[in-house]
Amino acid sequence: MEEQNQNPNPAPVAPQGNSSDAEKNKGMAILAYIIFFIPLLAAKDSKFAMYHANQGLVLFLASIIIWIVSGIIPFIGWFIIGPLGSLAIIILAIIGIINAAKGEMKPLPLIGGFTILK
Repeated sequence: MEEQNQNPNPAPVAPQGNSSDAEKNKGMAILAYIIFFIPLLAAKDSKFAMYHANQGLVLFLASIIIWIVSGIIPFIGWFIIGPLGSLAIIILAIIGIINAAKGEMKPLPLIGGFTILK
């Protein structure tokens, strides 16, 4: 029998951006992970900035979900879910900032496949 090497869950493919767009809007893309709505207002014509604004928005929504869940579940939420979730959000934000600074449109691990903004 012939073995098939097909992955049933392929990783999301990052859209490719224009390198001049990436160079021009790196600051906006980095800012998207700190305050996601600024690039929505200032660089709405840039695919690069909008991609990172989407990633920043998804990261923000994930942090709200972690905050709510850790507040609802006593003890485990307060001492495990909250701190570990916050650490994960900070690590994902740093990964996103590094990708934006390099001019790359790579999805974030775990949450990068979600698209809210088009």
